[in-house]
Amino acid sequence: MTILAILALVGGVLCGSLHLHNVVLDFLTSHEDLILNCLMLSVGISIGLHKGIVQKIRQYHVKIFIIPIGTVIGSLLGGLILSFFTKYGLGENLAIASGLGWYSLSGVTLENLGNATLGSIAFLSNLMRELFSFISIPFVARHFNFYSCIALAGATSEDTTLPMMMKYTNEETVVLSVINGVLCSAVVPVLIPFFMGWGI
Repeated sequence: MTILAILALVGGVLCGSLHLHNVVLDFLTSHEDLILNCLMLSVGISIGLHKGIVQKIRQYHVKIFIIPIGTVIGSLLGGLILSFFTKYGLGENLAIASGLGWYSLSGVTLENLGNATLGSIAFLSNLMRELFSFISIPFVARHFNFYSCIALAGATSEDTTLPMMMKYTNEETVVLSVINGVLCSAVVPVLIPFFMGWGI
């Protein structure tokens, strides 16, 4: 999965830099909103396919919100700190951090709300978070605790990094990982426009 993501990124950069044009690329670049909506639909389908998730939510009650809230707050604190070291404003840095690892959505959304540069930064930073999660989860699970693995993965804890959770953590952590990913994925489309609207 990691290798495929890197290859897709490199292939996209090459196509863009070489100005290769064909029917597929022209369609993709001119229908960003449609692709984004299809992406959101696929996430909804993915959530619906997780059988028993509603029962697990009832079982854990309020406790299920602790990890997602911590994940969001930690990510936003990172964006806040970086705002002192970049040329971008606080709102833009927080919007980038609000991707929570969901690089495809954050990249397209920030390109639409801001510009191509912001979209590229959001895409790369959130992609790097996912790749870093793949590398770090085994170490974190062994030397810290399983819940830290969930926070590290962010919104990807329900899909791409879930196999790592299944391999290096336990069944309860996997359930919480799915719930965390669902909740984080739900707030990403809300947080990014919210912080981009700050204008600071």
